[in-house]
Parts: sequence; structure tokens; C-alpha cells
Amino acid sequence: MSWGTELWDQFDSLDKHTQWGIDFLERYAKFVKERIEIEQNYAKQLRNLVKKYCPKRSSKDEEPRFTSCVAFVNILNELNDYAGQREVVAEEMGHRVYGELMRYSHDLKTERKMHLQEGRKAQQYLDMCWKQMDNSKKKFERECREAEKAQQSYERLDNDTNATKADVEKHLQEMDERRTIKLSECYRGFADSERKVVPIISKCLEGMIHAAKSVDERRDSQLVVDSFKSGFEPPGDFPFEDYSQHIYRTVSDGTISASKQEGMKIDSKTTVGKAKGKLWLFGKKPKGPALEDFSHLPPEQRRKKLQQRIDELNRELQKESDQKDALNKMKDVYEKNPQMGDPGSLQPKLAETMSSIDRLRMEIHKNEAWLSEVEAKTGGRGDRRHSSEINHLVTQGRESPEGSYTDDANQEVRGPAQQPSQPNEFDDEFEDDDPLPAIGHCKAIYPFDGHNEGTLAMKEGEVLYIIEEDKGDGWTRARRQNGEEGYVPTSYIDVTLEKNSKGS
Repeated sequence: MSWGTELWDQFDSLDKHTQWGIDFLERYAKFVKERIEIEQNYAKQLRNLVKKYCPKRSSKDEEPRFTSCVAFVNILNELNDYAGQREVVAEEMGHRVYGELMRYSHDLKTERKMHLQEGRKAQQYLDMCWKQMDNSKKKFERECREAEKAQQSYERLDNDTNATKADVEKHLQEMDERRTIKLSECYRGFADSERKVVPIISKCLEGMIHAAKSVDERRDSQLVVDSFKSGFEPPGDFPFEDYSQHIYRTVSDGTISASKQEGMKIDSKTTVGKAKGKLWLFGKKPKGPALEDFSHLPPEQRRKKLQQRIDELNRELQKESDQKDALNKMKDVYEKNPQMGDPGSLQPKLAETMSSIDRLRMEIHKNEAWLSEVEAKTGGRGDRRHSSEINHLVTQGRESPEGSYTDDANQEVRGPAQQPSQPNEFDDEFEDDDPLPAIGHCKAIYPFDGHNEGTLAMKEGEVLYIIEEDKGDGWTRARRQNGEEGYVPTSYIDVTLEKNSKGS
């Protein structure tokens, strides 16, 4: 079977067929290109989806690593790898299939153009030979010899042109067969491009399943407890007054008077109960900016924050110490070898480093004092009631001797415990007019505003008399020289107790 012999007279049909084959090849190349664009867009959308739902973290206050969150992050990572494999598929198709098809299509067009030009030249040459034969036949009568020569030339040329035409058609057949073989190879490459990444995609899916199985609800619940545990003890039972015992009594004058008296007592207790309802733990959370000593936080959270800050300050101190050692070594080198540098140029940097070290040490000491105070309170709480431990915050974030907290300083109420000798209407007749004797003196380390009732404002460096020691609630009772008394935070003063101290 040969196109040169079987289709010797179908040159125009072969021209159309080969053009159709090249058009089909380019159509398949366009299909592959659109498939590559789909894969690339799919991978891009997957990466955007991963980026959109990837959790954002803060270096200062990192959230706990719940297993459900870790599992979701792992799924996002696997999905990102899956998107990468789709990009590999697109790249492989573009390199092995689409690029090869475009190059091969260009070569086919060039080769077909060359073969068609040769075929048209042969056809023109054959037509010319036919014309020459006709002219020779007309001159046969006049020039028999020339006619015989023309006949021989015609036969020779006819054989040569037929052979040339057959060769052209044979080349066209080989070209079309090579095109068919190339399409077969591209079909296989189209499937192999995706088959290569199937194992990796399976691993990605297995990783997603493994991440889903790694979710541990117990561990997440424990992380919630560790993250938000305040360290406060649960409150005790709320006193309940039983009114049912007076319902079925016989009405009498004595009963009525007794009921009135008991009603009066109940009103006073109810007032105290209403005051209890404004405690921080069960009421509103204190507003205002976070304080340096974290006193606005519950004990457990405050201890964690202080410990975290101390660790950070220690790391900064270690860096500054290393920098100081490096500067001292460099200074020694400059002093021994003046040609390498001036030792005096390092003095400002060295002084700055020493200042930073001193500042960090003071910060560490201050935070360690706060931490010791928190740990002492937490460890020495004993059997004290919960309400007396937690209700010690004021609007400015400091502890209050009244043991209560509200959003407005004018609405503060006293708790049932840790009330620093506040007189009431029942104790007026038992109060002593003589002031309490001073048992020592103290010096204010930090200033204190003293907005709360029962507290005493003081300035830094001010000297006060101590008339009552700290009872374990963090407050010391003091008196100025003008006779004004009140409670001040124990951690804000330097106390000196004296055995034979005179009163003010």
C-alpha cells in the first residue's frame, strides 16, 4: 500500500487530508493547553484557600495548640502539597505534551509546505511536458526525426515526473503516519502526567485522614483549663433565710411584733446579699488598661504572666551580658593593637549596654517581688473564703481593703470578709476615741492614689506611721502625722517595726 501508486491522481485530496491532520493536531494541543490552565487555576485557588484559612499567630501572646487546631493546620499543609502536585501535573503536561505538540506541529507545517511545493513543481513540469508533446505531434509530419526525439523525450520525462510524484506522495504518507504515532505518544503522556502524582496525592489524603484522627477532645479541654484557670476557690454556700416557718402561725400581737423585728433583720442581710452580687468573679469584669504588675488578672493567670515576663527579661539580660562581654573583648583587642581601632569609640556602646543590664535587673527584681507576693497569697490562703480573696480590685487595677470591685468607684461595696475596721451603726457606741499607737514606720516605694474608701493616698518617699500590720490580705493600716488613717498596699511600702515606738 502506497499513496504514490494508489492515490497517484488524488494530489488535491491528499493536500486537504494532510491539512486536516495538522488542524486536528493543533486542536488537541489547544485542548491540552486549556487543561493546563484549569490545573494551574485549580492549584492557585487551593493555595489561596489554604492561605485564607491558615491561622494567624502572634509572637507575644501565642494561643494554645489544640489538637483540633493542629489537625486543621496539618490538613491545610496537605492540601497545599496537593495543590503543588496539581501544578506538577500542569507543568508536566506543558513540557511533555503541549510544548512537544507545538514544536512538532511547526515542523509538520514546514515539511508539508516543502512537499507540496515539490508536488506542484512536478505537476507543472508534467503539464509542460504534455504541451511539448502536443507541439511535437503537430510538427510530426514536418519533422519526423524531431517528433521521434520528442517522443523519446516525452517518454523519459513522463517516467521521471511520475517517479517524482510518487516519491512526493510517499513522503506525505510517511509524514501522516509519523503524525499519528506522535498523537499516540501524546495520549500516553497525557495520562502518565497525572498517574505519576497519584501516589503522592494518596499520601496527602492519608495525611488528612491522620490529621483528623489526631484530634483529642480531652487534651483540648485540658488546654482550656490550663489557659483560663484563675486560681480562685469556689464561693461558699450563700446564706438562705427560711420564711416558711412564719406562714402558718396564729396571728397575735407578739407574732406581729416578732415578724416586724425579723423583717428588719432580713432587710439588713438582704442588703449585704445584694452587695455580694457585684463581685468581679460573678459580675462584670474590670475595665481599663492592663497594669504593669498584672494585678487586674486572677492569681493563677497573674502568676503565669509574671513568670513569662521574668523569663523574657532573663533572656534579654543574657543577650545584653553577651554583648557586654563581646565589647570588652573588642576593647582589649583595640588596647593591645591600636591600629585596629580606637578603644574610646566603644565606650558609649558599652555604657548603653551596662545601663540596659541595670534596667533589666531592676525589672527582674520588681517582677520577682510581685511573683513572690502572688505565690505567697496563693499558698497561704488556707481556709479563707473565696469572696475575701478575689474581691480586691479597684478601678485603677490595685487591691482594695474593702474586698470588692465595681465598674464605678462610687458604687463600691464591702465584702463579708477582710473589712479593715470600718465602723457601722452598731459599733458607734463601742468605739474608742483614743487613736491606736504606732508600732513602727514605713516609707512609700511607689505612689498610691487611694481612691477607694478606707484607703490612704501616699506619694513616693513619704514616711507614715504603722498602726496595724498586714493580716495576710496584702494591706497595712497606716497614719499620717496629721492624724489621717487608712490602708495602703503592703508591696508599695518599706516597713520598719519598732518595739518602743511612740504614738502620733
